[in-house]
Amino acid sequence: MSRKLFIGARLRRLREQAGLNQGAMASRLGISLSYVCQLENNQRPVTAAVLLKLVEVFDCDIAEFSEEQDKRLLGELMALCRDRELIGENIAPAQLARIVEQTPEAASALVNLAERHHRLQEEYAQLLDRVYGDQLATPLAVLPHEAVRDYFNRRNNYIDALDVAAEALATELGLRPGERSAVLRAALLERQRVAVRVIDAGAEGILRRFNPRRMQLEIAAGLSDAQQAFQLATQWALIEHREMIDAEIAAAGLDDEQCSGLARQGLAHYFAGAVLLPYGDFLAAANASRYDLESLQRRFAVGFETVCHRLSTLQRSGARGVPFYLVRVDQAGNISKRQSATAFHFARHGGACPLWHVHEAFTRPGKILTQLAEMPDGTRFFGIARTISRGGGAFRAPRKLFAVGLGCDLSHAQQLVYADGHDLAAPRDVALIGPGCRVCPRNDCVQRAFPPAGRPLSTGVDVESLVSYRFESDAL
Repeated sequence: MSRKLFIGARLRRLREQAGLNQGAMASRLGISLSYVCQLENNQRPVTAAVLLKLVEVFDCDIAEFSEEQDKRLLGELMALCRDRELIGENIAPAQLARIVEQTPEAASALVNLAERHHRLQEEYAQLLDRVYGDQLATPLAVLPHEAVRDYFNRRNNYIDALDVAAEALATELGLRPGERSAVLRAALLERQRVAVRVIDAGAEGILRRFNPRRMQLEIAAGLSDAQQAFQLATQWALIEHREMIDAEIAAAGLDDEQCSGLARQGLAHYFAGAVLLPYGDFLAAANASRYDLESLQRRFAVGFETVCHRLSTLQRSGARGVPFYLVRVDQAGNISKRQSATAFHFARHGGACPLWHVHEAFTRPGKILTQLAEMPDGTRFFGIARTISRGGGAFRAPRKLFAVGLGCDLSHAQQLVYADGHDLAAPRDVALIGPGCRVCPRNDCVQRAFPPAGRPLSTGVDVESLVSYRFESDAL
């Protein structure tokens, strides 16, 4: 491990949940009692060998010990404390860090409570629209897509059982880039008795449609070999690995019908991406090319977004790639996909930071842009962004345009070919971005769209500047 990892509170919770004292824990792990005491009191960092032993003995997910999850939770808690409508006090970052370290469940519950508060506020606004306009109110329950997105983030966007099964299938079938769809089609017919038929997608834009009664799978005409293979592998997962997917959904507690439906689709898509880009081969190629996205596109005959998505999943224990965040944004700034194996704190309300280079990508279509960015807590990231498009093929065919952003902690940037030429040790051009205007603490941002919630504003009219909102001196 490149960084020291302290797991005191998490180790103590694991021991208590197992009903063990420190001596029994030491015996299970094959280490001394004093070492267990030192680990639980954060006097020594955990070694890779002990961490792997914990995973083996207690059958837990190594992601539970990831400090990146704690960093994400700390970022959300800090943003929450800046919202004076909810907290109204300047809590020292060190105190918040102790809360996350010692009682992460309580910290997570507080963040979830704030989420519910924001949804209540949004519901109230929608109710007013219903009374005075024609917009219908939405339910107060957690939005299904957010629940599923949070589930993948909790898993560091890596699902081991599906990933291993996908890699095994790709190896068994001998799948080769550019020649995958025919092999998968034959396998579906032979093993699942599913016949595949190519159809005209028409105005509906259908990519895949399965008729379980006829055991017939329809695939849209005009898809590339990789796109066809992705849809075929998705259907394979939904049939062959249904029990595995259902077990993942049950373990995640996604029992709502809409949540479970979106999760099932997301997990099937995860499997399909892992079939096209088998973990071992893809990780080796990524390291060899220094994460050159276009080189990986050619090597595996897939699209730009597919490569970016797969790079954000390379978190297998003992064979990790660079931990990335991934985001997909439309031209209005709406984030339609966000997942992260880093501490990057995405905006949950009010849109993403306009200074983030993912928005600039729309002004330079098809060109890869780079950016060194710093969050308000001082954490720095190196990111790339580029536009992608989907659909089309005819004058009136539906077409979609997005910008995809991929980034990592600055400490990993030297592994990326895109960082060549940047002075990573002492960068001169660093974009000061934030988690979104609603919770961003920066006082002097000229791009701010609206003030942070609950922040007292200076209402004097004798001074005017490029900064749209000025704050009282006692503001957070």
